[in-house]
Amino acid sequence: MVAVQASEREVADTLAGLKDSVAIAGINGPSSVVISGDENAVLQVARVWEARGRKTKRLRVSHAFHSPRMDGMLDQFRAVASEVSFDEPSIPLVSNLTGEALSRELCAAEYWMRQVREPVRFAEGVGWLRRQGVESFLELGPDGVLSAMANESAVSGAGEDEQVAAPILAVPVMRGDRSEMGALHDSLAQIWVRGADVHWAGSLDELGARQVQLPTYAFQREHYWLDSTDDGGGDVTALN
Repeated sequence: MVAVQASEREVADTLAGLKDSVAIAGINGPSSVVISGDENAVLQVARVWEARGRKTKRLRVSHAFHSPRMDGMLDQFRAVASEVSFDEPSIPLVSNLTGEALSRELCAAEYWMRQVREPVRFAEGVGWLRRQGVESFLELGPDGVLSAMANESAVSGAGEDEQVAAPILAVPVMRGDRSEMGALHDSLAQIWVRGADVHWAGSLDELGARQVQLPTYAFQREHYWLDSTDDGGGDVTALN
């Protein structure tokens, strides 16, 4: 699997004649696509984009997910998924398979089989949320990779030709270079000042936190500074 700095449309053009060995595995942003499949074919396509001056990055994965390499396990996967009991989600869920909110469809084994094989349409999911008025995103994961992709996707909405001008805030709740609680509360503070409703008591329960009185402010008429007798002028040469 290789990430390519190009649009879905551009990458699709370079996969002509390779549909049995390479596929688009993910659309993470307007200019961020992942290809997956047979190693030699994938690297061949990657070299095409490198020659055009585009960035590519080979991903550290165990399998070529979302590619023809998955075809051999689909029937068995469907059979296993058919034995699982599903319930409709109690929290609204936006599918990265379709790029929109789903409910009853998630209870079918066929849906999860398609999830294994077809592209991850992360950019379209972010675009759908933006059109619903969502402006703040929390990434629940080990780092901030998805937050960066969400910011890129929100600039141009769900597709290459659709513009969404309003900025968003996308922040991760965990960062490799910070403590877990510090990163969590930093992210919650960012979305809170943006207008999101945060249940602070729940997030602070285990820390022994308590409310304290804030110090007074200038507009409360409590003055703590000496009155200045300076008339605004003076000769600094006298300061020896």
